[in-house]
Amino acid sequence: MALMPVADALAQILADAAPLEAEREPLDAAHGRVLASPVIAGRSTPAADVSAMDGYAVRAVDAGVGAVLNLAGESAAGRPWPHAVQPGQAVRIFTGAVLPAGADAIVIQEDTTRAGDRVTVLEAAQPGRHIRRAGGDFAAGSVVLPAGRRLSARDLALAAAADRAEVEVIRRPVVGLVSTGDELVRPGTGANAHQVILSNIYSVGALAREAGAEVRDLGTLPDDDAATRQALRAALDAEVDILVTTGGASVGDHDLVAPSLTALGVDLAVHKVALRPGKPLMFGRHGASRILGLPGNPVSAHVCALLFLVPLIRRLAGHAAAPCLPLAPGRLAAGVKANDQRMDFMRAEILGEKDGIALVRPLPVQDSSMLSVLARADCLLVRAPFASAGMEGDRCDIIRLED
Repeated sequence: MALMPVADALAQILADAAPLEAEREPLDAAHGRVLASPVIAGRSTPAADVSAMDGYAVRAVDAGVGAVLNLAGESAAGRPWPHAVQPGQAVRIFTGAVLPAGADAIVIQEDTTRAGDRVTVLEAAQPGRHIRRAGGDFAAGSVVLPAGRRLSARDLALAAAADRAEVEVIRRPVVGLVSTGDELVRPGTGANAHQVILSNIYSVGALAREAGAEVRDLGTLPDDDAATRQALRAALDAEVDILVTTGGASVGDHDLVAPSLTALGVDLAVHKVALRPGKPLMFGRHGASRILGLPGNPVSAHVCALLFLVPLIRRLAGHAAAPCLPLAPGRLAAGVKANDQRMDFMRAEILGEKDGIALVRPLPVQDSSMLSVLARADCLLVRAPFASAGMEGDRCDIIRLED
């Protein structure tokens, strides 16, 4: 069977992937979520004319240079002066305090002298000066945040100031993780030499959470056909939006995931992709659930999760469309061999920059089981199928690893 190009596989995985339904969340649970509906201001900010400085609220007509005004009272934030400023009067005012009725200017503290209840003006007041007008930031009923916006920490402050304790956001996609293999044991449990410590759920789970998903660890399956089929059926019944399996995706005698999924009625629209690492990638649908089968090798699993799982989660979570492959420009700091028919994602390090472009050198070992190499890498050097040999100084494409 011919290998599917990476772009075609990604198109199949993202086909019909639309934002999930909306739900209401309190602001402290909404960071990073995507708004399903706009945030409408419940009040104006400021809600009244307020002072921008410490000083005195006056009538500008009374407050020329040398004018002596009678101190009538005080207006502080949260404690407004309840009376109107009369001719010849001044009201002590502090930053953020409501401007008293009758006043139309602020004389800042530095431009006055005070003796008891008498205030002398040293610089003439100007109407409107040092006053923040009601609604100057935003008005009640206005849209302060549009639908489709991914909420930043700054957005949360704005929504709170708009008197909204909750917002309507796209539901987080639920990702269920299933690992397969008799050899797998959990870290810290005392693995024997013939066993492999399970690592994929941690890297794949972290990428999924960072992309906006709720992640559920659904356990590890043995290399047994009946047990695998039963467990996958239970996982599909668990109402996850995306079921991610790691391992068992190839064609060996103990690779049971593909035949088990097929027996359960999953149409594997993607199986075997022209990429390195990660050729045994699988994808199919079962009702409303999507099934993504990742290779068992930990580097392959991580790279495939980055390339295929993260865009799918982001699409379901309502994030704005992003490039299928978030490529950045680079320049080779060492030569690379010509490539074969598979798109290659080589682990590489960034040695510095020249003219704002990263200088990239592939790491010497590219084995898909070598997690130390993946951890050392700064980026993936992307090599197109059948790319000719690259020389030092040639331009290249990279995907930065910033997690």
